[in-house]
Amino acid sequence: MKILNYGSVLFLVILFAACTKSKEIGSKENPVKFYLIPAQDLLALDATGKALQKYLEAEMKMSVVVERPQNYIAVVEAFGSRRADAAILNTFGYLIAKQKYDVEPRLKLVNRGREHYFGQIIAHKDGPKTIKEINGKSFAFVDPVSTSGYLFPMRILSKNNVKVKEKIFAGSHDAVVTAVYQKKVAAGATFYTPADLDGTPKDARWVVRKQFPDIYEKVKILELTEPIPNDPLVFRKDLPEEIKKKLADAMVKYLKTPEGKQVMFDMYHITDFTVANDKDYDIVRGYLKDLGQQAEDFIKKK
Repeated sequence: MKILNYGSVLFLVILFAACTKSKEIGSKENPVKFYLIPAQDLLALDATGKALQKYLEAEMKMSVVVERPQNYIAVVEAFGSRRADAAILNTFGYLIAKQKYDVEPRLKLVNRGREHYFGQIIAHKDGPKTIKEINGKSFAFVDPVSTSGYLFPMRILSKNNVKVKEKIFAGSHDAVVTAVYQKKVAAGATFYTPADLDGTPKDARWVVRKQFPDIYEKVKILELTEPIPNDPLVFRKDLPEEIKKKLADAMVKYLKTPEGKQVMFDMYHITDFTVANDKDYDIVRGYLKDLGQQAEDFIKKK
């Protein structure tokens, strides 16, 4: 009877250990969950996301799932519910996630040597010619948590005492450009990065250039915002350091491969990474402080 009891206890111990190990982060039952912000068309993001997931699993030797939610705030809240372990967050989304869930920035995206970008206000060539002419007309933003597609452009509108008649959130930068191109709205807000050395524009219009070959002729830039620090790669605060390091190192390594260069550029125009620091984003906090608000408060009021 004692031998039987001992055997039963040993079996339970082994079974418990096996179950615990199977649920460790990085296992099939509990994969590393990496979120991407829906800054572009979800179909295009789906393709690049799958390529990234395949690479990360092979490089990290762990199960990884790359998630592509429908909106920016879903990425932020995924950290609160522990559904996200890591994410590429936009600047404003990072401020909210830091404030609410104390996420940790590790890497900052770099685009052709630049660690910042801009927002832009665009309009159809047959539409408003100045910011003030937008007053009383329809306007397309990207998302309430978009820095270049909402927060900074809203500052320009406010400074010019412009009130839009109808405000829509298109969900992605290319969707905003499309709405302006098709004259569904009078103007819109998207990201802007400087042109290539050959003069080719690389702002949000570039994303839909194949769909609309005359996009640069039909959609014009009215004004640029102040510089915005580039988006960070962030981690859930209590994620094991070993996994943080493995994922961050894998992302840097991926950019050194031909496939990785193409995938990361197609994803968010990433050409390099640099070390990220929370202080990098104080410039945006300063803007919010001028308004007497914090990141989360600003979103709630909008």
